[in-house]
Amino acid sequence: MDALLGTIDQSISNVGAARAAQASNKFHQGNEDKADTAAKDFEAVFLSQMLTHMFDGIETNEMFGGGHAEQIYKSMMIEEYGKLISANGGVGLSNAVKAEMIAMQEQQTSGAR
Repeated sequence: MDALLGTIDQSISNVGAARAAQASNKFHQGNEDKADTAAKDFEAVFLSQMLTHMFDGIETNEMFGGGHAEQIYKSMMIEEYGKLISANGGVGLSNAVKAEMIAMQEQQTSGAR
């Protein structure tokens, strides 16, 4: 009888562990997706800032452009360039940022237990 109860307890424990692992995988997948999105957004902002400095040296011909509206359009265009570069592979910054974010989350999770 004790052997049977031990087997039942072990089976219940295994099922509980499997369910906990499955829930943990779903939790980590959701966090990984959020970390990926945040890392790509960070890379896009970083690239936009870098491109802003690159475009600062370009002067527009007053006959064909210039003015306040062009400055606004130029900043929006540079922001979109950053987003496009990041979305199409970027410079690898998002991978490093994502890895650090996941490591920090794992550290917090293991420290909280």
